[in-house]
Amino acid sequence: MVSVIGALLRAAASFAGICLTVMMLYQLFLSLFGFGKKVKDYADHDPQSRFLVLVPAHNEEKVIGDIIDNLNRMDYPRELYDYYIIADNCTDSTAEVARRMGARVIETRKESPDAPTGKPIALRKALQAIGDYQNRYDLMMIFDADNLMDTNMFREVNSQYLDKGRPDFIQCYLGAKNKKGVVAWFYYTGYTLTNRFFDLAKHRLGLNCAIGGTGFAMSTAYLYERGGWTTMSLTEDFEIQVEATLEGRRILWNHVTRVYDEKPTSMRASIRQKIRWGQGHWFVALHNTRKLFAALLGGKIGIGEFFSLLTYMYSISAYLLALVQVVSLGLLMLTGLTKVPEFTFNWQSFSQGAALFTYSYLVLFYLADWLDNRIAFSFRTLPVMVGGFAANMIVGAFNQLVGLARFRDQQHWVKTEHAINRKTLTVPQTSGLTRKAA
Repeated sequence: MVSVIGALLRAAASFAGICLTVMMLYQLFLSLFGFGKKVKDYADHDPQSRFLVLVPAHNEEKVIGDIIDNLNRMDYPRELYDYYIIADNCTDSTAEVARRMGARVIETRKESPDAPTGKPIALRKALQAIGDYQNRYDLMMIFDADNLMDTNMFREVNSQYLDKGRPDFIQCYLGAKNKKGVVAWFYYTGYTLTNRFFDLAKHRLGLNCAIGGTGFAMSTAYLYERGGWTTMSLTEDFEIQVEATLEGRRILWNHVTRVYDEKPTSMRASIRQKIRWGQGHWFVALHNTRKLFAALLGGKIGIGEFFSLLTYMYSISAYLLALVQVVSLGLLMLTGLTKVPEFTFNWQSFSQGAALFTYSYLVLFYLADWLDNRIAFSFRTLPVMVGGFAANMIVGAFNQLVGLARFRDQQHWVKTEHAINRKTLTVPQTSGLTRKAA
């Protein structure tokens, strides 16, 4: 019996180690395609595409005025885009503020006190209220109420859409409105790194990038074909990304124009948000794994897209795999089921691990921060980077464990509070948040 337990623990540690190694090697491979300054791969076109813009908002009176002002000043012909504020079950003055500023408002309410609510339901109801969107618009874009965006966004998306054969999706660069404090800083570092060395890299390889929940354009023809907004999970962005990829649809990346999202500043808010993300991510991954293999065998996607999506679907398992490995090896040592010399300190292994961490996390982030934000390396940020990484490993494992335990619950949505407006905005701004194309 003891030998069986020892064998099982060794097998668990080995399996976790192999999975983590495969994930890491794939990320290292991807990173090679994130280098280089040129990020625009399409020609400029005159405005032609018609945009439908939806902004779901639940009790967002503190920030809704800023995005309305932003949308009113976009560098794009006003007759080619309409925007709607979706006041979803609001108990504050979100709808009144929006109307006062001249915005079109769609108010949605729950059918009963126990009825589910959240962004997917609000979007579904709004599209039903608008009607005939597939004939009136070419693209739909979704923004969160706390967002701001570069005023050249519609112009750049229009050019890429026309130049690249009218793809089904275009995801724009995911920037941050704030990065002050350890929690917000860690969000900023993660998005800065993945924007270039994950999404841009995949785009250059001809693979679908990730859909980030905001700042993405979606073909209204495809939206209508799929029956409107039909997502069911707490991570509607990831769900629609997986479904579209399995159908062989294209998801392009735009590194030129940005949407700026407000990041949580408290650990409690971050944990609640990431548990919600974990619930949705696990739900989508577990419900689509079989479909992913069927899409590969059915010829809808190639091996590259298959492996890209598979690793992304189960990327959140990295925290749990690391936990399994540590616990398994720890139990082997504590119970005496293995010889201590097997786990004595090894300078070669330590050096290799340190070099891998330095490159894949520190070097790539500071390089991306310089290439994309023109922010130079500073030694003052190193302690926060290392400490934040260690803390995130612990908190991340907890978040994903809870998310996995709750993955069947996709009805209870917890709002992340927003309060940062233009007066407290910390991102570098040029005129009207317009950025010069690279």
